[in-house]
Amino acid sequence: MQPFTYTRPTSAAEAVAAHSRAGADARYIAGGTSLYDMMKLDIDRPRHLIDVTSIRGLDRIDTSGDQLRFEALAPMSAVAADRTLQSDYPLLAESLWKAASQQLRNMATVGGNLLQRTRCLYFRNGTGNPSAVGTFPCNKREPGSGCAAIGGIDRGQAVLGTSDACTAVSPGDWPVALVAMDASLELLGPTGSRTLPVADLYRLPGTTPHLEFTLQPGEMIIAIVVPKTRAGRASTYHKIRDRESYAFALASAAVALEMDGDRVGRARIALGGVATRPWRATAAEQSLVGQPLTPETALAAGRAALSGATPGHDNRFKIELGARTVADALLIAAGRNA
Repeated sequence: MQPFTYTRPTSAAEAVAAHSRAGADARYIAGGTSLYDMMKLDIDRPRHLIDVTSIRGLDRIDTSGDQLRFEALAPMSAVAADRTLQSDYPLLAESLWKAASQQLRNMATVGGNLLQRTRCLYFRNGTGNPSAVGTFPCNKREPGSGCAAIGGIDRGQAVLGTSDACTAVSPGDWPVALVAMDASLELLGPTGSRTLPVADLYRLPGTTPHLEFTLQPGEMIIAIVVPKTRAGRASTYHKIRDRESYAFALASAAVALEMDGDRVGRARIALGGVATRPWRATAAEQSLVGQPLTPETALAAGRAALSGATPGHDNRFKIELGARTVADALLIAAGRNA
């Protein structure tokens, strides 16, 4: 691990100012459950850490108004345990409960979780560090070096949103649920504050997979805002993984429904575990409008959600698994329609 300096500001404005002074090699840190991993693997080498955990009031959860508001430092476990979410927005609570372990959820924050980096084994295991098991090219870690996953071990790789430079899966659960619910972020940076849809936080890899997020230099996430909607109650986050106790998704679906009688008035569908960023499935949503929700229409929507998927050697199964995950999620959500 590289040596670094350390600052502990007491306000968001002080944190942003500290980042501006330290420059591009500075990083904000809160729970540290992802960044410390990156530092130990020698993938991220910050010269200055800005510990934001002493900023008072940045861990509030407010579900009382016409929107849900989660300040960035709220622990994942605290948000998941919120009674309003559990009763009226189960997809949000479930996406947090099904992420990581209880110990990690107690430490990790809902803001930091949005910036979690990929678990692609070639990204995480190929730094040239003597402690690493091997050395493999990775365009996300070292731009222009190549992608060992293409033609390599690709069982866990993406089938949607890939490029010739990168097939790494976006690993988060919480971002998938937020994209389905049209959530937005409140950001603070050196030039002031702004609002950004969560869906616009994530870039497709294209030819520059090392550029993963659209945050401007020095910007920090202040809060996550979710519009309240009656679709929240008929919702679920359905996650399929190798190990039920603790594993990243092979395929997941965040679904919320507004039913008009026995027909779908509006559907919100986003996918995880199969794409290079949280994936909104608009074709699947549109295919359901005005339709009765049956096992047949649900599976047709699932297949529409995976249309355009491009598998590699060992991950073709994700296309059928993803379609059936969406179908099952739709039926679970419909069963919660009150």
